[in-house]
Amino acid sequence: MLRFTLYAALVVVLASPSPVAAQDFQLLETTIHDVHEAMRAGRLTCHQLVQGYLDRIEAYDQRGPRLNTVQHLNPRALEQADSLDAVFRSVGPAGPLHCVPVLLKDQVETRDMPTTYGSALFQDFVPERDATIVTRMRAAGAIILAKTTMGEFASRYVGSAFGIIRNAYDPERNPSGSSGGTGSSVAANFGLVGVGEDTGGSVRGPAAVSSLVGLRPTLPLVSRTGLLPANPTQDTMGPMTRTVTDAALLLDVIAGYDPRDPVTAYSVGHVPDSYTSGLSAQALRGARIGLLRHPMDRDVDTTSEDFRQVAAVVDAAVGELASLGAEVVDPLELAGLDTLLAAAIANVYETEAATDAYLSGHANAPYRTLGAILLSGRVNPWRARGMMGLMGKTTSDPGYLVLMKARESLRQLVLKTMADHALDAIAYPTFTNPPSRIAPDVLTNPDPDDAYARGDNRSLSPATGFPALTVPAGFTDDGLPVGLELLGRPFVEARLLGLGYAFEQGTHHRRPPPTTPALR
Repeated sequence: MLRFTLYAALVVVLASPSPVAAQDFQLLETTIHDVHEAMRAGRLTCHQLVQGYLDRIEAYDQRGPRLNTVQHLNPRALEQADSLDAVFRSVGPAGPLHCVPVLLKDQVETRDMPTTYGSALFQDFVPERDATIVTRMRAAGAIILAKTTMGEFASRYVGSAFGIIRNAYDPERNPSGSSGGTGSSVAANFGLVGVGEDTGGSVRGPAAVSSLVGLRPTLPLVSRTGLLPANPTQDTMGPMTRTVTDAALLLDVIAGYDPRDPVTAYSVGHVPDSYTSGLSAQALRGARIGLLRHPMDRDVDTTSEDFRQVAAVVDAAVGELASLGAEVVDPLELAGLDTLLAAAIANVYETEAATDAYLSGHANAPYRTLGAILLSGRVNPWRARGMMGLMGKTTSDPGYLVLMKARESLRQLVLKTMADHALDAIAYPTFTNPPSRIAPDVLTNPDPDDAYARGDNRSLSPATGFPALTVPAGFTDDGLPVGLELLGRPFVEARLLGLGYAFEQGTHHRRPPPTTPALR
């Protein structure tokens, strides 16, 4: 009922007349609230908003720094914008995401645009359905503005369909993956919000290195219907936005039960009326947060200058958490974490069967099995090498039982530690090191020397299935973003978003990349 009440209030606010402001609408760093307020005031139409983003994509993705984040533009975006403008003039907003241009990872099905999975093999594949989250976003008034580039078959930042995705803050560095196209494009203000997919860290990694908010929800919260799977016990999708509020508004629309993805039945009774209800600048007051300082990447060099720079940003963030009212347990120890995490994340057993089952459900798919994809010889060499290790593995293998037992032990360790210390969340840097430089042979070498994902701390959330939110924590001396990640118990997204909001409002660390300034 409250969701309906909130939406009804939104209709009244957006449809009510208001004096036209003198100043022009500022597209750079705008939010859903800003857009709707400008529309209510008569300063902005949906057509103008969409055209503004299309202009930026042309200027900076196809020219300028050539970030290479857009796989396919929606050819009907302006037509859909005009339709929404007509609806707005007639009856008010079409829904809570009225005219919100979405940048959607190209792993998610759209019936009106190709879905390539980052691969030239699927360059012309147009599914016959929309993914559930796409249906929900469109019903809420959103426009799928573009499908964004992604690491081929959901790994890294290169693909045979497009080449290399580049980091908006330094185009010579990687944007993390595999939702790197969504991360760089949202950071560069090519759309209002983005959606990424996260199996091992692909929402939070690109968000962290792009000064964004990235949420990996509790596994059963968001439907995966219409998503190419990698590991179904880890796969999920989540918002990638410039503000916590926009992440909460987007989650309101995409979260909840979908009978076509039965695992989402676990979410029934755990979805609040709105994820915005807990957004308070005071949310950190009295919150208890445990800080994990020990790197989850056991190969990271803690004496390196890169590590030192990120550690300095994290130290400052810890001080900010405390100044905003949080009680920080520093350092927090998780005894045996390294061993359990290594065993709990080594999932090579689900991918082949899940991929084959997914592709067999599409009569028009150009390839129907993972084996056929590999035999094509057209997959990026690094990705092909990794996929070969997935062939012939099944969930009947003894190693899968070891994996699942390790995950349960890890869940108990995390929950017990949180209970023992009365924690609301566990914090750690998403990466202990900044993104590395792109290797010159990354498109041709099956083993490029690019130190990709160095200092990766993302595995704890997918290994447990617990939600994690990354928020901008500041920048290194080199001007590279650092993300602070907050992990919570299952279905506490509202609490995590509240903590993230208080940190965001108390610090204002987010700033746009200098490579893509406002157009004149």
